[in-house]
Amino acid sequence: MHVTIVLPCYNEQDHVIDEVERITKAMDASGKTYELLAIDDRSTDETLARLREAEPRFPHLRVIAFQHNSGSGTVRRIGTQQARGEIVVWTDADMTYPNERIPELVEILDTDPAVDQVVGARKTEEGTHKLLRVPAKWFIRKVAERLTNTRIPDLNSGLRAFRRQVSLPYLRLLPPGFSCVTTITIAFLSNQHPVHYLPIDYYKRAGKSKFHFFKDAYRYILQVLRMVMYFNPLKVLMPPALWLIVIGLLKGVFDMVVHFGYFANNTIMIFVTGLIIGSMALLADLIVRSRGDV
Repeated sequence: MHVTIVLPCYNEQDHVIDEVERITKAMDASGKTYELLAIDDRSTDETLARLREAEPRFPHLRVIAFQHNSGSGTVRRIGTQQARGEIVVWTDADMTYPNERIPELVEILDTDPAVDQVVGARKTEEGTHKLLRVPAKWFIRKVAERLTNTRIPDLNSGLRAFRRQVSLPYLRLLPPGFSCVTTITIAFLSNQHPVHYLPIDYYKRAGKSKFHFFKDAYRYILQVLRMVMYFNPLKVLMPPALWLIVIGLLKGVFDMVVHFGYFANNTIMIFVTGLIIGSMALLADLIVRSRGDV
């Protein structure tokens, strides 16, 4: 088996079979051996029933049903763990991604051994809360670029293909929600696994969005910081530590000039806080280096 496509399904009854047909048609035409894991995340509609009904018609389709709702991150993690293919593809069942282009992502991995992940970089944003999502995602992406020293055209695209063996050490880091795609991107970039970005179109979703702007945006930025802390804590902690130390020193000079022989309490607090954060940064970096997986 060469390719495993993991398709999370939650309340997608009206279009899930259309998505299955689109994926299987593209993969059959590519000539690559594959399996399609359609994982129902305890849907409350007829999604699972329609997948079960269609399963005999699609020889490469394998339907898995969860006993309780676990989130798309959990679906993708378990799907990747159970995958039989050397290359794993993540996508969605809401008709937003051009899944007919999945063979293109796989072909890049096949032809370029130096690339470990291919991400479908969306050229437009068509999701709900567009006016809020665009600036929020831009800000989070810039934070991630700054912390990873890498240009990231699309941080949280749901369409991507990667080498399963490379991803295995990072699967335990995946959160249960949407930010799992952010996590796998930063995990690869932080550990020097090359990521290639393929521009793709992005369409308005079919059905109702499960994205909650404030809750999920908070989770996204928290996950970016968490992942960079996991791989390179100096990137997060050392800059504020150095700034506080410099500010404390400058404030100390000011205090000596204005009130000779006297340091204000806030001067001491700023300087000591910088030393504490800097010490934490060095200790965290030592733990990361001794962990053996970076």
